[in-house]
Amino acid sequence: MKHARYLESSFYIDWKAREIRALARLLSTGLSFEEDIAKSCFEWVRDNIKHSADYKLNPVTCKASDVLSHKTGYCYAKSHLLAALLRANGIPAGLSYQRLSVNDDGAPYSLHGLNAVFLKNYGWYRIDARGNRESINAQFTPPYEQLAFSINSENETDLPEIWHEPLSVVVSVLERYKTYAAVYNNLPDVELVLQK
Repeated sequence: MKHARYLESSFYIDWKAREIRALARLLSTGLSFEEDIAKSCFEWVRDNIKHSADYKLNPVTCKASDVLSHKTGYCYAKSHLLAALLRANGIPAGLSYQRLSVNDDGAPYSLHGLNAVFLKNYGWYRIDARGNRESINAQFTPPYEQLAFSINSENETDLPEIWHEPLSVVVSVLERYKTYAAVYNNLPDVELVLQK
């Protein structure tokens, strides 16, 4: 199958966990189109899982089932849960990242985690369930992307890859630090190779 890797259950995207399968079924009840199911899953994670830094919440989560259990997570963890819910519904889902300025004014930079979902009518489509607030309005509006953040400087970028598993640098931070504040002070980043 073409997108088999993006349907797998794994340690971090553990969609075969009973509670994830139950929620995935609930979110797809009465819906027959994959776009409607994907939107239902996206909006649930965006609106019901509290962003760790926005709400100053512990514990730090990483595995999809832990995100669901504790109802909190950084953007990365929320993307793991959304991927799990989509995969549990048979919709291929991957992980995408942006590199953004932490304070919108240059260094330091960090990765921001979001998702890409494969929709038969549109192909790969990026969605961002980090959670809306006054200055953020991420929506599910294919084929148009409406992400939480835009790219505003040369050291910021949309990483073009779609991963089927979380990046090790992301997992390392989420598993090493035990509080939302410690994660915020050590956000994962990657070096860019800038074209001259």
